[in-house]
Amino acid sequence: MPTVEIFTSPLCGYCHAAKRLLAEKGVVYVEYDVARDPSKRQEMLGRAHGRHTVPQIFIGATHVGGFDDMAALDRAGKLDALLSAN
Repeated sequence: MPTVEIFTSPLCGYCHAAKRLLAEKGVVYVEYDVARDPSKRQEMLGRAHGRHTVPQIFIGATHVGGFDDMAALDRAGKLDALLSAN
């Protein structure tokens, strides 16, 4: 299973929804709080090609985007394959 990383902030409802979806799928993820660590915000901006909203979700080397993007992948039946890719 690839490493799943999620850049979040504490008061973000979409961040909580993204983490809940990942938890429902049994996915262990690494969370970075960009509100507490400005260096992680800068890292997120670089990796997400300038997207500055949270959450920003990465599965392995793939930038998924935000919660809406991840939920769309799930509805299309593509998220599980991405999560299980080697």
